[in-house]
Amino acid sequence: MTRAVTGPGVEAQQRTRPLHETLPPYVLVLHNDDHNSMDHVVQALLASVPELEVERAAEIMLAAHNHGQADVITCPLERAELYRGRLESHGLTATIRSA
Repeated sequence: MTRAVTGPGVEAQQRTRPLHETLPPYVLVLHNDDHNSMDHVVQALLASVPELEVERAAEIMLAAHNHGQADVITCPLERAELYRGRLESHGLTATIRSA
């Protein structure tokens, strides 16, 4: 919480909100393909989305493999677009949808 002075001798509190509260959320979706190995997909997820750990990347890969697609991360649109581009540079297919 921060304080802002609004007048002579008058102090008001101003709440600073985290980024995820101010920007609308989007979901990055990984789609299954028959061209890339499972190991490649996990490595591409780890290289493309820094928030992911190995176990979560493996879960996402298996969900996409078994169900045709999997949610990777929910984040602001600009970050989702960055991560989608990174995944596509590794030969994967990813899309973005509103959360």
